[in-house]
Amino acid sequence: MAQTENVFISEGDCYLFGQGTHYEIYKKLGAHFSRENGNDGVFFGVWAPNAARVYVIGSFNDWREDQYEMTRIGDIGIFTTFVKNVKKGDMYKFLIYTPEGDKLYKADPFANYAELRPGTASKVADIENFKWSDTTWLTQRKEKDVFKEPMAVYECHVGSWMRHPIPENDGFYSYREFADRIVKYLKELKYTHIELMGIAEHPFDGSWGYQVTGYYAPTSRYGTPEDFQYLVNTLHKNGIGVILDWVPAHFPRDAHGLATFDGTCLFEHPDPRLGEHPDWGTKIFNYSKKEVTNFLIANALFWIREYHIDGLRVDAVASMLYLDYGKKDGGWVANKYGGNENLEAIEFFKHLNSIIRKEYPGVCTIAEESTAWPKVTAAPEDGGLGFTFKWNMGWMHDFCEYMKLDPYFRKNNHHKLTFAMSYNSSENYIMPLSHDEVVHLKCSMVNKMPGYQIDKYANLRVGYTYMFTHEGKKLLFMGQEFGQEREWSEDRELDWFLLENHLNRGMLDFVQELLKIYRKYPALYEIDSSWDGFEWIDADDADRSIYSYIRKNSSNKNNIIVVLNMTPMRRTNFWLGVPNKGKYKLLLNSDDKRFGGNGGEIPATLTAIEGECNKKPYHIEFDLPAYGAAIFSY
Repeated sequence: MAQTENVFISEGDCYLFGQGTHYEIYKKLGAHFSRENGNDGVFFGVWAPNAARVYVIGSFNDWREDQYEMTRIGDIGIFTTFVKNVKKGDMYKFLIYTPEGDKLYKADPFANYAELRPGTASKVADIENFKWSDTTWLTQRKEKDVFKEPMAVYECHVGSWMRHPIPENDGFYSYREFADRIVKYLKELKYTHIELMGIAEHPFDGSWGYQVTGYYAPTSRYGTPEDFQYLVNTLHKNGIGVILDWVPAHFPRDAHGLATFDGTCLFEHPDPRLGEHPDWGTKIFNYSKKEVTNFLIANALFWIREYHIDGLRVDAVASMLYLDYGKKDGGWVANKYGGNENLEAIEFFKHLNSIIRKEYPGVCTIAEESTAWPKVTAAPEDGGLGFTFKWNMGWMHDFCEYMKLDPYFRKNNHHKLTFAMSYNSSENYIMPLSHDEVVHLKCSMVNKMPGYQIDKYANLRVGYTYMFTHEGKKLLFMGQEFGQEREWSEDRELDWFLLENHLNRGMLDFVQELLKIYRKYPALYEIDSSWDGFEWIDADDADRSIYSYIRKNSSNKNNIIVVLNMTPMRRTNFWLGVPNKGKYKLLLNSDDKRFGGNGGEIPATLTAIEGECNKKPYHIEFDLPAYGAAIFSY
């Protein structure tokens, strides 16, 4: 058991916290094993400046409310106490008396563990004794240029990826069980990263983890903090990076959570026009308060330091940047310049990303930002927000809208698949097909596609080829790699039984092949944010709904050519302009029977023929299958 001799909060701790720069405040506030006057126990600390009195109560004293009163220290409003003989796993809460005499029973904002829902107590935990064995991974992470590396992310919800058939604990796999199974799966498919939804503690399963009450606690649904450390360690040892969804935009109103924590709006803004999301029914953090931004920034660093997390995907960034986000006229307050930009949130992002860039090179921050806010991924010193990557929500919207169209109408919407390259160099993008696209009656990816069932799968294979060969890093939500047909639900596991079907097994094999090619050829990932890595062969073949382009790397060797046929019309003797004479090797034909296709054949090697086509001096000829995609190397 990790124990510190006489944990205490100093005047310097209070000062740094008040300045918003105590990046290890989580080591002081919360519950920490300590030893005082020869006694082993736990030191408790909580920030509640407007409380009249604070007590710590718990299973260690049968929840007696008047036994352990906490002492206010300094002017910042921190309360502390030491309780001997408290043990790992003991449950506790802070009993806060407001000046009006009301009693609030609050979970610890800095707790490292929580009672399994529907329970709401915090639990004493020890996260310092896990034996990490991922030093090689962490060392290599610092040395890599993430922009020039492949990045294929598997977005995953632990509780609904796969479940036990038994009802105990809702059939959830533990973090350890999940680790052993997901590692094998991701290694076979050749993913580079996993993005985990809903890890921070949350009371309601249906929120998917986006309404957090325990920012410093991995959810107890799947086990202990040590179990979660095992999961991350196992992924790292197998060469897989770990990204967490992180939610600094808002928090729920649950009575045991952060809302009106000490009887006042402590974490949220007191003006409801600034402190509440009317559409979501949640509270908005008060980014003008230094202690609040310190709570959040220290939390980001906590996951990186204590759990070795490789990246944070920041949820709902647009809702933080715009004061009028989701609000009607009269329901929001302009900034001091009369604009709708949230100046405090902007500074928060710059502060957060500056610290992570400085202290943890190789760790990514990823913005889910749905507007055209400028310089999201530019450095703070250059006027940017400092994120590593931004989700390309515009690409995602255009892609989904295009792919849903009957092929007859695609010629009039040809621009939807070419437009993304017109702004691609403005940010460092990740191309996401996330959980948000397969819920709330939006249909699964395969059921967005037009036509009969065989057409739907052929369409999706072509669509995925476009996604994995376009500039930008990649993210695909679980289940979509094998053509999950139902929408996703957190209440059940994925429909793994579909893999008994030829089309679904073929889709999984196809995505696996795409990922192998993606990771093998630097042309598909080394230059992701400039025209140096991308060249249209033909962006204007709208009448036939055919797209063709080249992906390049810095060595100009093993470049890639991609051609996509977005209609059910087979194009015999198809000419494709190519830049050089010589051989062109077929890497992938989406119409191959092993993928569920019709078996339309393309020769394994094609020799360029002299003769201009698509403004290129040479061309290759082949039969382009209906709803077919082909990838060549040269």
